[in-house]
Formats: sequence, C-alpha cells, structure tokens
Amino acid sequence: MASSAKNHLSAVSPLAPGILGNLRYDLVAGFLVFLIAMPLCLAIARASGFPPIAGIWTAVIGGVVCSLLSNSQLTIKGPAAGLIVIIWGAVTDLGAELAPGLPDADQAYLGYKLALGIGVTAGILQVLLGLLRAGRLADFFPLTPVHGMLASIGIIIMAKQFYEVIGVAPTSEAGPLTLIAELPLKFRELNPEIAVIGLLGLLILFGVPLLISRHPWLKRIPAQLVVLMVAIALGAAFDLEHQHTYLFPNSFFDSDHPFEYEVGPRFLVDMPEVLKAPASAFAFPDFRGLATATGLQYLLLFTLIGSLESLLSAKAIELLDPWRRKTNFDRDLMAIGLANTLSSMIGGLPMISEIVRSKANLDNGARTRAANLIHGLCLLGFVLLFPNLIHRIPLAALGAMLVYTGFRLANPHEFVRCFKVGSEQFVVFVGTILATLTTDLLIGMAVGIALKLGFHLWNGAPLSGLWRANVEVLQDTERGAVVAVGKAAVFTNWLGIRRAILEAAHGHDVVTVDLTHTQLVDHSVMEKLHDLEVEFNESGKRLRVDGLEAHVPLSAHPYAARRNPRREKAVFPSGRT
Repeated sequence: MASSAKNHLSAVSPLAPGILGNLRYDLVAGFLVFLIAMPLCLAIARASGFPPIAGIWTAVIGGVVCSLLSNSQLTIKGPAAGLIVIIWGAVTDLGAELAPGLPDADQAYLGYKLALGIGVTAGILQVLLGLLRAGRLADFFPLTPVHGMLASIGIIIMAKQFYEVIGVAPTSEAGPLTLIAELPLKFRELNPEIAVIGLLGLLILFGVPLLISRHPWLKRIPAQLVVLMVAIALGAAFDLEHQHTYLFPNSFFDSDHPFEYEVGPRFLVDMPEVLKAPASAFAFPDFRGLATATGLQYLLLFTLIGSLESLLSAKAIELLDPWRRKTNFDRDLMAIGLANTLSSMIGGLPMISEIVRSKANLDNGARTRAANLIHGLCLLGFVLLFPNLIHRIPLAALGAMLVYTGFRLANPHEFVRCFKVGSEQFVVFVGTILATLTTDLLIGMAVGIALKLGFHLWNGAPLSGLWRANVEVLQDTERGAVVAVGKAAVFTNWLGIRRAILEAAHGHDVVTVDLTHTQLVDHSVMEKLHDLEVEFNESGKRLRVDGLEAHVPLSAHPYAARRNPRREKAVFPSGRT
C-alpha cells in the first residue's frame, strides 16, 4: 500500500512553493468551480427558504474568509444540499411559532430572519468547538447512520424539488412521504413549458456522465453550465419574463379542448441589483428564536449536522489530495464557524466544506486554497455585474440540479453497498432513513445510533466495553508497539483506541493493533483502521491489524463487522482482564 501511495505521488507534477507558483492552476480550477457553484448556490438558497442571493453571499464569504483562515487546501466552502432540510425547517417552524397570525409571505420572511439568528449563534458555537479541539468528534459518529441521514436528506430534496421541475405547487406543509405519494397525481397538472425546461435539465444532468465515459473530453464542460445555457434559451423562447397564458392540448388525441396555462417572472430567479439597491440584497438576524425550544433544537442541528458534514467532507478531500497535505480540522472548524457567523449576519446561509464542488476543484487541477478564494471572487463579480442574467435563469433548471444532487445523496448504489457490508448495516441504514422521513433529522439520527448499539449488544459486545476504550500498550521486538484492545472495538470507544494508536506511534515505525481479545469489531472501526493504515503508510510508518483469525465476519465485505464466537472473558497478554 505504501508503494502505491508513492507511485501516485510520482504521477503528479511537483507542487510549487507558495500561492503564486500555483496560481495558473488555481485560476482555472476556481473559475470552473464558480460555473458549477453559481446555479447550485441559487438553488440551495431558494430551496432552504432563503432569497437566492443569500446562497451567493454564503459562497463569497466562505471563499474569502476560509481561504485566509483555514489550511484546508482543496475544499470549497459554500451552501450545501445536505443542510436544506434543516434550514427550511427552521424557517417554516420558527415563522409559524412566532408569527402565527401573519400572512404566509410575512411569516416566511420573519422565519428567514429568525433562522439567521440561529445561524449566527451556531457559527459562534462552531468557533468554540474548534477552540476546544472538537474536530476529532467526526470520528465518533458511526458511518452507517450518517450515510442514512444523508440519503434521507436526498430523498426529501427530490420529493420537494420535482414539483419545481414540472412547475406545480406542492401541497402546503406536506411531509416527504405525502409529497412522494401525491407526485403521480400532481404530474397530470404539470405546466408543459416549465416541465420542458426542468425535464430537459434532468436529461442533461443524468446523460452527461454517461457520455463522459465514452468521450472523456466532455468532463471539462460542467453539466450545470449546459443546463443553464439551455434553460435560459428556452426561458427566452417561452417569454417567461412577461406574465401571459398559453393553450396546450389536454391529451395527445384531443387537441380541440386545450388547457390554459400561466407563465411569467415567478418562474425565474428573483435577483436584486446590488449596486443600484444594496439594501434589497441583505437581511439581518432576529435572535428571538433562541428563547424557544424549537430554536434551540435547530441550533443543535445547525451546529451538529453542519460541523459533522463539513469535517467528513474535508477529511474525504484530504485523502484525495495528490500531495497528501494534512488539514488541521480544529482550525478548519473555527474558520467555518467565523464565516458562518459573518454570512448569517448579512442574510446568508450556513456553509460547510462542500464535497461535490471540492471534488470538482480537485479534478480541475486546483493546487492551493487560492482556488476557493477565486471561486468566491468570481461569484461576487458576477452577482454585482450581471444580476439581470441571473434573473433569466428558470427555477425549473435549479430544481433539476437539486433533484440530481438529491439522487446522488440517495444513490441506489449506497443501498447496495450497505447491504454488502452486512445485513445489520442495511437495517441501520434503512431504519435511519425511515425514521428521518417520518419524524425529523435529529430523531432519525438517534434511531440509527440506537439500532447500531442494539446490534452491538446482540452480536456479543459487553455493555461495559461500549463506552470506554479497553486498551493496553505493550512493547514487542517483532511487532513494535502493540496496542492490545479488549472487550469491544466499536464506534463509541473508537476515539480512545485511536488516541492510544497515535500515542504508540511516537518513537515507533511499526504499530500493531491486536484485536485478539475483542468480542466485537464493528464496521466503523474496520473502515477507520483502514484509513489510519493509509495515513501511516503515507508518513513512512506501518500500521498492522492482527488477531482477527478467530473472529467471524458478518459478510464477505472487507469492512464487515467481526464477531468473536468465544464468550469467555478476554485476557490481555499482560494477564489483565
């Protein structure tokens, strides 16, 4: 594995020292990411109940502030689809609770300002978490419930945004399961011109990846840019800028009794002209929501889910960095927290290290965090100079992009992957999704973790070994430092096991993790040990995992949980039980 890492590094051209030496690469990558980010920022903001321009401000502040404060080299900071459900919930629930008698539009605007107050406070909490060195907490949460949470978010996004694609209003306050159930009936009411724009956008987004496999040069052309160009042209052809009606046959065989449909500017992005009327482009927070139980619930969700998503994305991109640079996750969390505070102070959304745009940044040749800065500055320049062009973007095109994003979060391959890891992981994954769809994200995550713990106890993990890492560090002439783990190696005690491994690595080139004396090693720990093995190899050290010969894997997958069928009390090599 170490040799493969070296081969990968040798295949990449050397990294020039400093920012200026790599600027020509970062300029190209930052500009291409800007083309992808702009429509997604608009779409995510609107789907969250925020004005579309709020998404632009989020990415601008994330690009500038985080580039200056964080040492994460390749991540792109901005609004994320994974937070849509939380933000939308905060806007609607807080608005309804604090202003039940106001008209819907006024209630929504107040909910928006109340959500900003939650965002400011959550940003401050993220800064405090970074100062308390809480970046490692991303390793505490089990992987399967996290994936289940993201998949459920993807399903909710698709359920809501498909209505936008076909130009039909969903049932007010309907939950995700109701939206899915009503969609076939609502499809009969689609607005043909709007549906042409939205469905063609979906065809492009799902079709381009298939074409790229045959024509790799197409990878240089962002599919989102193609969707925008086609959508703007169709919007002009259908004259969406002006309110009017048109007739369309009610069926293929009956053109004598057409239906009448309405189109107009409400199907286009609402974009203020910042330079002419700056006051219309910003909003300021209302902190009254913090005095309510609902506000405190969303404060927890903003802080917890936002931090977790950001840390997981930053870690994933770090593993893909061709030059194997390490991110200080505490520093990155502080930078995001400060950027979130500033963003919410002027009307923007919460942000994270966004995985899709970060991967596009990497694929387009970015080398340093200057690419994130360039992408933010390009967004700023575009919204200041070309607001009228942004206004011509049909909302159906943005809805198509979010449906595609939701599909990627809830990709069928993820269901298959979970099933291959183990049937118990599939139950946890699906259980998290169902609980989230029928309740909310917080309860869904709690149900997923509870299911995970239940399976641990079912598979023989002792209750006393779930929360505290039972480890002993020994010296061995052949195996170097040996970290012997007893009772159980599971997600709840992984932080203690990881700390013991890293401490043992000081002064030793080889560290062996001996799992002979464990009754259960769960899927999360198996995957995290693999990641840690890669990190050791890249730093010139070696991590070995021993003692699994007597364990029975719960599936054929290399990261499957492993159960020791022996029930006697585990004894460490030193004789301690």
